[in-house]
Amino acid sequence: MLRIILMLLFGASLTMVAQQTVTGSFMHGGLSRAYRIYVPAVYNSGTQVPLVFNLHGYGSNNIQQEGYGDFRAIADTANFIVVHPNGTLDGNNQMNWNSFGLTTVDDVGFISRLIDTIAANYSIDLNRVYSTGMSNGGYMSYHLACNLNHRITAVASVTGSMTVANMNACSIGKPTPIMQIHGTADPTVPYAGNTASAAIETLVEHWATMNNCTITPVITNVPNTVLTDGCTATHYLYPNGDNGATVEFYKVTDGGHTWPGAPVNIGVTNMDFKASVEIWRFFRQFNRQQLLEVPNDIAQIVSVFPNPSSGVINLSFPTATQRTIRLMNVVGQQVATIVCTSDFTAWQPEVSKGIYVIVIEENGQLYSQKLCID
Repeated sequence: MLRIILMLLFGASLTMVAQQTVTGSFMHGGLSRAYRIYVPAVYNSGTQVPLVFNLHGYGSNNIQQEGYGDFRAIADTANFIVVHPNGTLDGNNQMNWNSFGLTTVDDVGFISRLIDTIAANYSIDLNRVYSTGMSNGGYMSYHLACNLNHRITAVASVTGSMTVANMNACSIGKPTPIMQIHGTADPTVPYAGNTASAAIETLVEHWATMNNCTITPVITNVPNTVLTDGCTATHYLYPNGDNGATVEFYKVTDGGHTWPGAPVNIGVTNMDFKASVEIWRFFRQFNRQQLLEVPNDIAQIVSVFPNPSSGVINLSFPTATQRTIRLMNVVGQQVATIVCTSDFTAWQPEVSKGIYVIVIEENGQLYSQKLCID
């Protein structure tokens, strides 16, 4: 039924977007690999733009994912290119991504070659290549975060997860921002996990730890604007990761194996927010060059003590010069600031107990350190 609905949905809009949709294929690993590229009308070949991979779920395909988890209207205004590749058929004649290592299909190599292929024909900002996907496409996005980390800037998974083995074996060469969107009543990829998949909260906390984020999240209820969708949503933000990386999680209470805000309802679908909008809002914050930068070592210029602090923060510098010192909360807001010109100061900012980041600007360089006030 889903396939019929989505084919009708896509067919109805085909004439509108056909001039902006390019299909192609090439041989990789002895297989013909197909893809669709959506190029917005605002694209100009003289300007580098981001590239977003949108990967289908198990048994689905790129056309269905293009219509179901739709980014095209967003790309039209934000000016990025969306690519919808196809996986390969398994022994049950179902389209899938080899994110579990069950076959010899080289999907990672295919995605890497596809990046090269698109970059050879379009002006792509290779520091802003992202991957998202539904279900098996979410698993594959995580697989790319681990195995194509030098090319993928950030990933978002909707109703996908990782196997426990893959999660524990994953090694990243740079901080990798992550977004997870998942329903607590998902019957296909269980929220609590099983022998095949990690529990969703465990997965999210694992990535927050890998990125050195603040492990206690900032929690915000998503306004329940649609009372008839049978579910509600809560947003979790894990901030202050290495080089600005964050982890975000949308927990959809009573939500099913669905894409929030989708144009068709295939189960309990949250309509209080649009997954595609939130994923792009998340992606657009990050570029690979920023995430690769080696942060300045704060120990080079200052000794901050005690940490944790009972309220007074002592800062001892090797020399006396002008420095701006800021205190930031866990959502990146400045809550206190001073200008220091001596080699020592005892600062007592008027803030509540909690986790903060102290940021020192000296000679045009920024230095930062996490600080607990209790």
